[in-house]
Amino acid sequence: MKQTDSTPKTLLEAVKFFGAYENCHKFMIAARWSDGVVRCPNCGSDHVTYLAKTRRWKCYGKHPRPQFTLKVGTVFEDSPIPLEKWLPTLWLIVNCKNGISSYEVGRALGVTQKSAWFMLHRLRLAMQTGSLMRLQGEVEVDKTFIGGRARNMHESKRRTRITGRGGESKAIAFGILERGGHVRTQVIPDRVKETVQPIIKQHVLAGSVLYSDEMGGYRGMDEFEHKVIDHAVEYVNGRIHTNGMENFWSLLKRGLKGTYVSVEPFHLFRYLDEQSFRYNTRKDEDGDFGRFQTALSRIVGKRLTYDALIGKAEMEKQRPC
Repeated sequence: MKQTDSTPKTLLEAVKFFGAYENCHKFMIAARWSDGVVRCPNCGSDHVTYLAKTRRWKCYGKHPRPQFTLKVGTVFEDSPIPLEKWLPTLWLIVNCKNGISSYEVGRALGVTQKSAWFMLHRLRLAMQTGSLMRLQGEVEVDKTFIGGRARNMHESKRRTRITGRGGESKAIAFGILERGGHVRTQVIPDRVKETVQPIIKQHVLAGSVLYSDEMGGYRGMDEFEHKVIDHAVEYVNGRIHTNGMENFWSLLKRGLKGTYVSVEPFHLFRYLDEQSFRYNTRKDEDGDFGRFQTALSRIVGKRLTYDALIGKAEMEKQRPC
């Protein structure tokens, strides 16, 4: 849906606008079906009838679940929380520079912190990009360690969690940044050549100029014009630097430390997706509304259950018979 005089431009306008179900209804239809024709998510048929009293559609195809709502087939599926609360929350998470905590969302919406936490993780799933386009031109690569400071831990906890020097006991995030373009991030298990280089080759077009620090895992990438900055000597040498990725890590850690406070390594990739989305849409011509629209267009075909979120589904698979 294009931005018009009636569409919201600020948070206050968004809360008022999406407080009316009719506006949520209109936006969801536009996000799911670009031609405005509602189709059954189970069979794809457009032979459906809208049941206004229950806010559902009935499909006349022969299958077990003939009735469906706007949430079916999206990250909102099976949620008792209405769209009037889901859409303002989506507006918040895509536009708050340092993120928004589940406690704050819970207080603002009148839901429990647990429900708000689940909502935010489902929205982070919608913010995943999954682009197959390779980055090119001038590209920076860098890694960072994420974890609590040893000096801030209780002695008993420090004894169990800190098992080595430097970042040995911390999670490792790896990022690739096209200067003037997009960033891509992911969690990696280690910094060795066999882990790092396949990721770079997957996401960066051969022949691009690659900037990195002096980490040994980057050595031997002959398909790129590889330039190295030695941080033991200097941080910038002309155009040779990784300051773009360093700035991104600064934004990420500001949100993790200041807003979310404590993040389990199991969920770290979701917070990377969130920050990457905001960074990649930072120059959207329509501002806050544009970022909201982009995220809303990605809600279809994605599902995250609570059992999968907390790892229960995976534990059930591994449980012996």
